Amino acid sequence: MGAGGNVSATITKTEQKKRVPSSKPPFTLGDIKKAIPPHCFQRSLIRSFSYLIYDIILVSIFYHIATTYFHLIPSPFYYLAWPAYWIVQGCVCTGIWVIGHECGHHGFSDYQWVDDTVGLILHSSLLTPYFAWKHSHRRHHANTGSLENDEVYIPRLKSKLRWYYKYLNNPLGRVFVLAFTLTFAWPLYLLFNISGKKYDRFACHYDPYSPIYTNRERLQIYISDAGVIAATYVLYRVALTQGLTWLVCIYGVPLLIVNGFIVLITLLHHTHSSLPHYDSSEWDYLRGALATVDRDYGVLNKVFHNVTDTHVLHHIFSYISHYHAMEATNAIKPLLGEYYQSDDTPIFKAMWRDTKECIYVENGKGSQGKGVYWYKNKL
Repeated sequence: MGAGGNVSATITKTEQKKRVPSSKPPFTLGDIKKAIPPHCFQRSLIRSFSYLIYDIILVSIFYHIATTYFHLIPSPFYYLAWPAYWIVQGCVCTGIWVIGHECGHHGFSDYQWVDDTVGLILHSSLLTPYFAWKHSHRRHHANTGSLENDEVYIPRLKSKLRWYYKYLNNPLGRVFVLAFTLTFAWPLYLLFNISGKKYDRFACHYDPYSPIYTNRERLQIYISDAGVIAATYVLYRVALTQGLTWLVCIYGVPLLIVNGFIVLITLLHHTHSSLPHYDSSEWDYLRGALATVDRDYGVLNKVFHNVTDTHVLHHIFSYISHYHAMEATNAIKPLLGEYYQSDDTPIFKAMWRDTKECIYVENGKGSQGKGVYWYKNKL
């Protein structure tokens, strides 16, 4: 127990040295924009569709291989082929989901109706309510890092921790938390706003009258619901024709992997011991946008259209298309300096470490202001 305490203290000192500055930056949003080559703000309909078509071709190839050849593979290799299919199909479909997400930020083309049409189709096919997610996610971007107003991934204060946290603060508990989070967190967030902003009444992404949305947005929530219902009906008809087991193997398991990656990617972008959170006395848009971290997923960076390793830029200018994001990120790094944070820790290691170290936030001693909060893990 004593040795563990010494290790914890060492980690804390190291984290403090690497913390993103929480003071007001010496540069403005306009300065950052000037540092980015002007062509990075241009959206190409043809180029955007080329990435989407490429992903759809890959999905079609994997589907064809699984449905045409897998039954010819002898045992035990047959049982290895399906997990391989689930993984690669899930990863590529995550890339398709990311393109739908880009449509929600108006980063796909210069035409809003094109972006919304493409986004609605892509997200509905993956059972995500497009407009509902678009509006709540934009509020997240508008309030990132705010303890009072952020829309999702709002860390708890130590005084607000539930009683069971102390029983989960061990390796077995973390395995359970991670398994539950990667499997159920996304549908629970959409259905019950789990981990989302606390409202004075029930909040649900499928409810047009949810407090998440304004009166002007309600019709679009109905459209989102219609898209998900239509996709669900198609899946129902497929299950009647091909069987439920076939549908689960071809579509269901890859969808679970997509859902897991959605949670993992967004969670790790906003959960890191070096990142500050702010209350209303300190928060502003730029400091909140900078309170994110770029991650390295290896080859999956490309599969996920660089949403993983250009997330800091994405929170500053969310409408920049993914194919310009790396160039724009490299352009702003010298200006951001210490305010830019990236972490190339292998993802599974980072997931385990940050789940262990980032349990709650509290006001840090030596912070620039009383309204600056940092992650802690000592219960």
